[in-house]
Amino acid sequence: MASKLVVSTFVSLDGVMQAPGGPGEDDSNGFPHGGWLPPYVDEGFGQIMGEQLDRADGMLLGRKSYDILSSYWPSVPDEEGGAKINSMPKYVTTRTPMTAAWRNTQVLVGEAAQTVAELKRNTDGEILVQGSSDLIRSLQAAELVDEYRLLVFPVVLGEGKRLFAEGTTPAALKHTGTTTTDAGVVYITYEWAGKPSYGSVA
Repeated sequence: MASKLVVSTFVSLDGVMQAPGGPGEDDSNGFPHGGWLPPYVDEGFGQIMGEQLDRADGMLLGRKSYDILSSYWPSVPDEEGGAKINSMPKYVTTRTPMTAAWRNTQVLVGEAAQTVAELKRNTDGEILVQGSSDLIRSLQAAELVDEYRLLVFPVVLGEGKRLFAEGTTPAALKHTGTTTTDAGVVYITYEWAGKPSYGSVA
């Protein structure tokens, strides 16, 4: 028994993943560019996101992303996508105890590297990580990410929290697919392939 941990995230062309959905979503460090995703939402984008949710057996969130999503999704009608995400198991990582009102949510209290490793060992299927930049950094450091599904948007922001920040644990990735939407969003998938290998072009 072991789950596959998949990081699915939206990034700008320069790797920023902060506050894609709207102003005020995450304005930490004075980030002024919240809401850079909506201008590129089209049918292709919706299809990609729908397929990801259909494949997922559970969702893993950091505390901040949980607060954002849980304030929106419980009131979304089933026919508009609420059925899947509201009914699936959800896990939220936190260092301090909390009460989770969103149904089918389990709180994982402690250091993410330990609690998520245990979660992977004790569950089956595919666990999807959405957003949660701080959580992702902890998962990267512990080498717990099995796959990346990146939606790369044709916009450069110049600042903000990045998916692969300075000091990220080095890793090799295997490319497994690429799709481009009509709006110019490039959907790229990679599987974790261990440590990088090195050579010389000389």
